[in-house]
Amino acid sequence: MEYNDFLQLCDQYRLGNDYSLSAKILPGIHKFIDQPSKRKLPVIWLETSDSGDNNIAFMNTTYPYLHQVFTDMIDLLYSNTFMAAQGTDALNLLFESAKEFQGQYVLVVEGAIPTKDNGIYNVIARTKNGDITALDAVTYLGGMAQYVVAVGTCASFGGASSAAPNTTGSVGVSSVLNREVINVSGCPVNPDWFVGTLGHLIMYGKPELDNLGRPKLFYGNTVHRHCQRRSYFDKDDLAKNLGDMECMFSQGCVGPRTGSDCPYRQWINHVSWPVKVNTPCIGCTNQDFPDASTPFFKPLPEKSKGKQVDSQKASDKEKGEKHEPAQTTI
Repeated sequence: MEYNDFLQLCDQYRLGNDYSLSAKILPGIHKFIDQPSKRKLPVIWLETSDSGDNNIAFMNTTYPYLHQVFTDMIDLLYSNTFMAAQGTDALNLLFESAKEFQGQYVLVVEGAIPTKDNGIYNVIARTKNGDITALDAVTYLGGMAQYVVAVGTCASFGGASSAAPNTTGSVGVSSVLNREVINVSGCPVNPDWFVGTLGHLIMYGKPELDNLGRPKLFYGNTVHRHCQRRSYFDKDDLAKNLGDMECMFSQGCVGPRTGSDCPYRQWINHVSWPVKVNTPCIGCTNQDFPDASTPFFKPLPEKSKGKQVDSQKASDKEKGEKHEPAQTTI
């Protein structure tokens, strides 16, 4: 499959076309991985400080469906949610897989990384050599991966886990790794954004990223640009109450400063999205979410009045600070 054809297929919803992505893209992936030198994409999925919402969103992927992702696209080596192994067996599998597929696997991280007190606020395993924190694991596994994908806003930028006062010192993955991270933000992520990124990595390698490290294919335009209520905004016809049919900028919508294709890709099998059900966009893909989005129903110019939204995740990004893991043998 030609690269431009792949991009056009991923963008069909903007053009108003209903179609099966799996029927068109999966044959191309099959042909690609059937080559002698190719194979399904090895994936290690690590959960840190998260709510599990991105796992749930991923389970609801359509075109391709979840079973097609597992059987046709990726080789899921480790996942807190999807694997049967537990305890020592699971931990051994994690690090054995990382060594066997060093330089080949994709590390998917779901959740922010607590850094305060050497990351002790998120312990993912206990061994005879000591606790293994999320900070330890992500630093170690991230250094051996071919690609690192932060799925969800917590993993991408800190998200809700790093909201003020951020007592655990939680940050996004890129703040603890001295390497490029592909940020697939969202709270939760749209399954198309994540599965589409995996498909791109399989067939073409790293996608083109924006200044926040997100794939431009999905985050290149603002919600405001393609919103179905944009014409009301252009006429300064704003909703007076939640539930009104006019533009919801007056009701706290953050769409003008939020990059994503929600208006035309939509959610729940591509049938709806927040504004369609009279709820303002809360900017969940943004680097400064949720602090800069609250109070949710205050107009955008009033959201930052009288409060500080420059949390540790923002200051770390500006300073380029990296956090060293605890001295634990892994």
